[in-house]
Amino acid sequence: MNNNNNATYDVIVIGGGIQGAGVAQASQAAGYSTLILEKTGWAAGTSSKSSKLVHGGLRYLQGGELSLVQEGLRERALLLKNAPELVHTNWFYLPIYKHSNYHTWQIHSGLTLYWLLSGCREESQFEVVPPSQWDNLQGLKTDGLQKVYRYHDAQTDDAKLTAAVIQSAIALGAEACCPANFTHAEQTEDGYCVHYENDGRDETVNCRFLINAGGPWINQLASSISPPPRTIPVDLVQGTHLILDKKISDECYYLESPTDGRAVFVLPWYDKTLLGTTETLFEGNPEQAEPTEQERQYLLEVLTTHFPDYDGKVCGEMAGLRVLPSGRQKHYQRSREVRLITDQPKEPHYLGIYGGKLTSYRATAEKAVKVIGSTLGIPENWIDTKALPLPSPTT
Repeated sequence: MNNNNNATYDVIVIGGGIQGAGVAQASQAAGYSTLILEKTGWAAGTSSKSSKLVHGGLRYLQGGELSLVQEGLRERALLLKNAPELVHTNWFYLPIYKHSNYHTWQIHSGLTLYWLLSGCREESQFEVVPPSQWDNLQGLKTDGLQKVYRYHDAQTDDAKLTAAVIQSAIALGAEACCPANFTHAEQTEDGYCVHYENDGRDETVNCRFLINAGGPWINQLASSISPPPRTIPVDLVQGTHLILDKKISDECYYLESPTDGRAVFVLPWYDKTLLGTTETLFEGNPEQAEPTEQERQYLLEVLTTHFPDYDGKVCGEMAGLRVLPSGRQKHYQRSREVRLITDQPKEPHYLGIYGGKLTSYRATAEKAVKVIGSTLGIPENWIDTKALPLPSPTT
C-alpha cells in the first residue's frame, strides 16, 4: 500500500538524458503527473557526447533498417519545425575514391532512397559536386577522387536540446529533481515506491508507473528494483569524438575510415571542428568512460587521410556509451532500433528503455506513453508532442 505521507505521481522517470527527458515531456503532455530524477545533470552522460546530428542515419540503409531511417527523417522534419533555434540543416559532403568500399552507383541509390523515405522533402535532396568545384572543398584530398555527393541533414547542440525538452516538460507541469541519486525501489500494490537522495536527504515517493531511462546504467538501476524487472543483455559501445581547435569548414563531411571502412564525420562545432566517432567495446563503470589512445589515432588517421594539409590541433575530447543488444555482429552492424522492455506483458508498471537515437527521442517517448496508457488508461486532455514547440535556448 502507498504511504500517504509520500508524494504520489502517475509516472516517475529515472534518468535525465534525452530519452528520459522525452518521456517526461510526453508523459506530462499526455496528462500523467510526472517526476523525473537525474543524478548528475541534464544530458550529463551520453546525451551530451553524441555527434550532435539530427538525421535519419544514411548508413543504416546498408542494414535494411528502412523503418528506423524513415522514423528518423520524420522526426528530423518535426524538430526543424518545432525547434528552429536548436536544430538547423547543413550540407554533408560524401567523397567517393577509387578504393572506397562503395561504388558511386551504390551511393547514388542510397541517397535516392534516403530522399524517398523522407517523403521527397526539399531538405533531403542531394546533388553531385562538379570537379570544377573540388578545389573549394577546404583541402579535401582529390587524388583518386571519383565523385563527390552532397546531401542535407541537420545538426544540433545535444545538451541544449535535452535541456529544452526538460524545460518543456516543466512548463507542462512535470516536476524535475536534479541532483537526485536513485537508490532503490520496491513494487507495491499500486506501482512502485521509489527512494532517492537529494541534497543529503533521503526521499521517498510513489508512482503508478516507473520508467528506467538510465542509458548505460539501465541494468545497474534495474538490479536495485525489487522484485528485479525483466532486462536484456547489452554491450556498452564507446563512441569517442575529438575536438579540433581550427574549423575546417562551415559544412560537414561524411568520410570513410581507411582502416575498417566505417563512417566518420568531420563537423563544424561552434568555432571548432568535431571529429568522430568510434565504436569500441566498453567494460567497467560507465562513469569511467574516456577516449583511448587507439581511438585517438584511429580518428586522426581518418582526418590526415582526407585533409592532409590540416594543421589544427586536438583541444578537447569526449567519450559516450551506446547501449546495444548483445550479439555476434560487429558493433556498427547491429540494429539501432530502441528496445522497450516491460516487467510483464500485460498491464505493466515498469518500462526500461534500451538504446535509442538522439533524433528519434520524441518517437520513442510516444511509444513509451502508449505502454503507460495500456496500464493507466488514456487521459482526456492529451497534448500531441508532434505540434509542441520547444523553448529557445536560454544561453
